This record gives sequence, structure tokens and C-alpha cells, in this order.
Amino acid sequence: MDFRHSHFLVLHTQMRPSSPPLSSWMVSSLLPVTTNLSLAATAEMDLVWAWAHNQELSEVLNQLWHLDANRLQPGKDYTICPQGKAGYVARGSNNARDRARAPLFSYVDEEKLRSIDTYAHFINLLDNYETSTGVGETVTSEERMENHLFLDAILETDVMKHAHQYLVREGRSSSDPMRFRGQIHDIWFRLYHRDRSGREDSCGFEHVFVGETKFGREIMGLHNWVQFYLQEKHGHVDYKGYKARGHKNTPDEDDHVLTLQFSWKGLVKPIGGSFIGVSPEFEVAVFTIVFLMSTEKMTSVPVKVDEYLLELVVCRHGQSIGTSYPVLLSTDN
Repeated sequence: MDFRHSHFLVLHTQMRPSSPPLSSWMVSSLLPVTTNLSLAATAEMDLVWAWAHNQELSEVLNQLWHLDANRLQPGKDYTICPQGKAGYVARGSNNARDRARAPLFSYVDEEKLRSIDTYAHFINLLDNYETSTGVGETVTSEERMENHLFLDAILETDVMKHAHQYLVREGRSSSDPMRFRGQIHDIWFRLYHRDRSGREDSCGFEHVFVGETKFGREIMGLHNWVQFYLQEKHGHVDYKGYKARGHKNTPDEDDHVLTLQFSWKGLVKPIGGSFIGVSPEFEVAVFTIVFLMSTEKMTSVPVKVDEYLLELVVCRHGQSIGTSYPVLLSTDN
């Protein structure tokens, strides 16, 4: 399956890293132009129609979902409190009405979290980066070793092994384990310059999992639930509430995908999408597959994973990931 050969499977657009794409983006390229349906009805039909044409990808991602033995269980391993629906915040504004008096995470079994190798090695990476773009990254020998230990840990999981097998079948990765390891390293850990200064100040892992700020004025990335929890625990993140279209997709404490609003280090992120409770290897596998199955600057793919109809968004920065995140479109729950 090659996304590049069918506009039915994926929509490519200009990069919009600060805000998730809306489902209406996909309407014109996915449905016949002769339709007389309203935009809302067309968009709703589009989601179902586009997902149906992504059955193969959805099947692969659901296999990864079922193989994710390290996914934590809501109500047992952690508890979230979605609380109120967040309001509109203009891009660049740091004024957001707080619709959540309590933190998003009211409980996380941190002992269990740190007892699982992939999470433990993942957490060790979270303090290895400069937050602000424009500040060059210096990778120490210790940090380089931490990168390697994380890669070793995730590549031993069934999730990453299955992702590797799929990518080999599709001709996107080498069957040689070491070459695949190098490919994953370059996609996620190769440094590049996000700022025009030319300094190597960012990488896919930092942006997606750790988060960064643009000249200290705007939050970029930070789409990972473990980092969110740890930053919230230490008082750096203030959860403002969930985001949803109308009365649809009102989250509950059992959901594994959330769209939310928060502040981090005094800056507001108006809207961001995150998986909740999933393992680091699951996210690496999912977004690596989407990244390698397309060569476009931005790829947006509607899929159904478990009970969630999602839009998976991946933006590339050369041969590395620029950003990646899930957008919750609807849920069967």
C-alpha cells in the first residue's frame, strides 16, 4: 500500500504545525464535486468513506494496538479527569480561561511505569534537550548511550518487531535489524535546525515527545502523555480542559486519545492531540509507519484504531520527523 498513489487514502497539505487539521480539509479531495450535501454532512460522510479506504493501514495499526502489552490501563494504572471543555484561544495568545480546576492526571502508578524497560529508558531521555529553538543541542556521550538503550528496548518489543515486518513487506525498510535500527534513529534522533540560525536545535523525538518552544513565545509539540504527566506533576504544565467539536467526543476517564488545551512554562497551547496510556514503542511504531509510507511534506491519514476514528498527522523535516500527533475525530464509546 503506497499512500502516494491514491488521493483517496491520504490528503497532503501545506504544513500547519501549530494546529491539528480539521476533517473538512479532506472533503474536496475525497468526495465527488457534484455532491449537493451540506459541508457538515459531507465531512461526516468523508470520515467514514476515507476510513473505509484505509482498511489495510487500520488493520496493521490495530495489530500494533493488540500487541502493545506495555499499554497502561485506565482506572487501574492511571486515572484522568477530563473536567470542562476548553474555550477558543487565538494562536500566539497566552490568555486561556481555565476549565479544569484539577490536574488532568489524578493518579499514575509511577512504580509500574518505571519498572517497564521502554518507559524507564524513555523517561531518561526527557531531560536531554534545550527547550527553546535557536539554542543548539549538545549530545553528551551519556545522552547518546541513553538514546541507544531506548532504541534497544523498543526494538525488542513485539510492537516494533511487527512494524518492522510490515515495513519490510512494503519495501520501506531493510530486513537487516541493524539497518532498521539506524533508520529509526535517523527518523527520531538525528538533529536538524528548526530555527533559521542554522544551529542543530531540534529532532523528531524532542518535538513530539518532549516539547519545545519557539523563541520562548509559542509551544511546539509535546504530544506525549508521560511527559505531560511528569511536567504536570512538577507544576510546569497546567491543564485547561479538553477540546471537542460541539457535544461530540466528550472524553471520559477511559479514553486513550485526547484533544486538550494546556499551558507549559507560562505559554498556552490552544489545542493539541495525544494518545493516553499507550507505550512509547506504540507511538514510535505508528508514526514511523505513516512517515515511511509517504514522501510528502505533510501527511494526514484517517484510520480507525480500536474504538477511535483518528486522523494521524505526520510532517517531515527532510529524512526525519518534524512533528506527529493524533487528531480524535470520533469514538464508538
